[in-house]
Amino acid sequence: MKVTSVLKRDYIIGDLEATDKEGAIKEILTVFPPEVLPVESPIAFKVLMEREMLGSTGIGDGVAIPHGTIGGLEEILLACGRSKKGIFFSSCDGKPVYLIFLMLAPENYAGQHLKLLAKISKMLRDGSFRSSLIEAATVDEMYDVIAEKDDQF
Repeated sequence: MKVTSVLKRDYIIGDLEATDKEGAIKEILTVFPPEVLPVESPIAFKVLMEREMLGSTGIGDGVAIPHGTIGGLEEILLACGRSKKGIFFSSCDGKPVYLIFLMLAPENYAGQHLKLLAKISKMLRDGSFRSSLIEAATVDEMYDVIAEKDDQF
């Protein structure tokens, strides 16, 4: 599955205003229109925070991938937020997070959800890819960087 098949340009926030994990997750959830996210944002937020309680999705190197499953979704939803200041996310390396890829999946999409999660994680292990996303001047440029990397997998 291509990352760009679920990540739309409108689902990218180039400069998050949030200063903490909870605020960042809430802010990123606002990109999804009601017709694609059939549950109220507080429910989606609760699902994501329950996952965070199991262990931080801050995977290190300035990256976090909060994710969860929600009944009623028709497809996987993926959004991206970038913080220019960095956000404390309880990451495994203790460093601030600059890139957040937030994923919500239907409950019956476990296989696709995990494959996409693994692909995003693999893409984000590339330091030059992370740097290009952080340094991108616009949301369109961020999307293009993601699309180019996506084509390599």
